[in-house]
Amino acid sequence: MAQGRRVERVAALIRREVSELLVSGIKDERVGLGMVSVTNVDVAGDLQHCKIFVSVYGSPEDQQQVLAGLRAAAGYVKGELSRRLKMRRTPEVVFQLDRGIEKGTSVLGLLNQLEERRRERGEIPAGTDEAGSEATPEAGPEGNPEDSPAPISGDDA
Repeated sequence: MAQGRRVERVAALIRREVSELLVSGIKDERVGLGMVSVTNVDVAGDLQHCKIFVSVYGSPEDQQQVLAGLRAAAGYVKGELSRRLKMRRTPEVVFQLDRGIEKGTSVLGLLNQLEERRRERGEIPAGTDEAGSEATPEAGPEGNPEDSPAPISGDDA
């Protein structure tokens, strides 16, 4: 199990160093076209290969340009990793585009459209919150009965 922990530590170090290189190290102008972030790093168990997944904010053309710039800079990135991490053998670096954030955003957009259509059709009754529970009149401002002021009796006054 120690081998798995080492692989995870190496992946975390590679992710940190590549993130720093994206900010200040890689001089290729194609990489500067879009906002680039490292989303994940997969390192092989023998530490010989690593896949660096990047998310690029921009048009599909910009994403392909940034990915081409990163792939061209893979040798430089490997050299910098070797210098910074001081490993016996530095893994081969492969950049891949991560579309997970893009897919998540599209799913959220579809869910919001569905909710809006349900509201337009009247399928969601008025007076219900997003969770679907109705607010009670005796409840306080947050809808919790504990938040409402306690009635004052003759003994309390």
